[in-house]
Amino acid sequence: MEKVLSKKVGEKVILLGNEAIVRGALESGVQFVSTYPGTPASEIGNTFYKISNLKSQISNLNLYFEFSTNEKVALEAGAGASFSGQRTLVAMKHFGLNVASDFLITLVYSGVRTGMVIVVADDPGCSSSAQSEQDSRAYSYLAHIPTLTPATPQECKDFTKFAFELSEKFKIPVMVRETTRVALQSGIVKLGKIVQGRRKGKFVKDPHQFVTMPPRVLEMKKELLEKIRKIKNEVSEKSPTNYESKRITNKKIGIVTSGVSYLYTMEALKEFNLNLPVLKLGFFYPLPEKKIKKFIKSIKKVLIVEELEPYIEREVKRFAKDANPKLQIFGKNLLPEIGELRPEIVLRAIAKITNRKLKIENSIKIKNLKLKIPRRTPQLCPGCPYWLVFSGIKTALKKMKLSEKDVVFGGEIGCYMLAGLSPHNIQDYLFCMGSDMGIAHGIKKATFNKQKLIAFVGDSSFFHAGIPALINAVHNKSNPLVIIMDNQTTAMTGHQPHPGIEKTGMGEASPKIKIEDIVRACGVKNLKVIDQGNQKEFVKTVKEFLQNKTVSVIIARRPCIFVK
Repeated sequence: MEKVLSKKVGEKVILLGNEAIVRGALESGVQFVSTYPGTPASEIGNTFYKISNLKSQISNLNLYFEFSTNEKVALEAGAGASFSGQRTLVAMKHFGLNVASDFLITLVYSGVRTGMVIVVADDPGCSSSAQSEQDSRAYSYLAHIPTLTPATPQECKDFTKFAFELSEKFKIPVMVRETTRVALQSGIVKLGKIVQGRRKGKFVKDPHQFVTMPPRVLEMKKELLEKIRKIKNEVSEKSPTNYESKRITNKKIGIVTSGVSYLYTMEALKEFNLNLPVLKLGFFYPLPEKKIKKFIKSIKKVLIVEELEPYIEREVKRFAKDANPKLQIFGKNLLPEIGELRPEIVLRAIAKITNRKLKIENSIKIKNLKLKIPRRTPQLCPGCPYWLVFSGIKTALKKMKLSEKDVVFGGEIGCYMLAGLSPHNIQDYLFCMGSDMGIAHGIKKATFNKQKLIAFVGDSSFFHAGIPALINAVHNKSNPLVIIMDNQTTAMTGHQPHPGIEKTGMGEASPKIKIEDIVRACGVKNLKVIDQGNQKEFVKTVKEFLQNKTVSVIIARRPCIFVK
């Protein structure tokens, strides 16, 4: 954090991509930051949180930071700050953008008053995201939101600053899309001057901008599309975020790439000692069409290198009809749409289009030695309170003379998703935050409440998206047993605070909203708060609640071993 806050202008420091985004925001005079923790974006919020605990820094910067209850709320809060005249940054992972999308699409219609940057971190390869592999660039087209794609920590800082300027000029939110390797790579960053935010927030009424009712909303869409046309012609086409490599030995074959794929491309070219023309696109949406047309006009073959979906490839195929009808376009026919790219994958594609022989050798050669490496699955930490929950459930089922096959087990995203792995093996479905109880209710209704079901949900997940599903189950009279795993923190993403804890694993105290008060307010009659360390009481309650004809909730409250 000391490097992020350094006041030495021109100093070169090593930062993570996420830390460089924080620095870029500070150099832009950001005053309001909101997020919900999610890897690979977590370090953005964590760093701002640490800064926010330094009271002297906060007063010097005029900066407000919060961990919001979910990403939609974070975006709405950030929009309110921007409407009131303060530069705002909102950060989330790709699944968080799905949660926020309901508000996002309308927000882009209305626009903002001051610079607002939305950082979204995708996770190709699902390194930290179990549910699905998502390419958030789809939202660029769906929402018509200008989108930048940095490749290095230096670009993370610079693109963030550029995004604030672009947003403020055109009164539109701007998205900075990073991926795991961009967010978590370390690199040299040249520091600029940290700027103190000086704007006093004041919301000035303007229903013409902020009330999205027909027929005005259709006028807003027309204005939005006009903004995008202006950004394309006046900014994207001329932006230094898009640039072409200078050293060229082969002018018949070119490469168009974006984001971290550019780094893989340059590493592959270095391996072959090739100097092909490369067009790097930092401005993903709107794409600089004229610049791309000019690039592909005189070449015979072009390779499009991007993760994950072929968005640029589709656009180039459209451009090529006018610019170079005979152009051979290669992309996802040589590169995968699943998983992260790697230099060796790009090497194979370049070898194919340049007719070169490719030899990738393992530098370690072991003769006459067979290694059997045991498979290691993720495990709960030693001392994790969830061990006691899972073992207690197994004990309760044995006492009820039920097998684990007789009960449906529902999971969500969090440490407790490891219930699906050995030695627990009690997880029959897992999708996204907030989905557990909703699915449980549907199963109960479809089976006429005859199948026994236990749904696990974390404390942070409960605040994030679980409350509406619990209300729905009570209102529509189904009877799952819900176990809220209250370990007093948002553990999996780095022990960030949430509304239900008094002290966080990261430091400062926060107000406590009791989960049990919310559960009661949702209409749940069968409720117990138990420290699962008391296995006798926990097992007895599981046995009792599995027989109930209405929704039952156990709050298994025992702190994460690291918080404790």
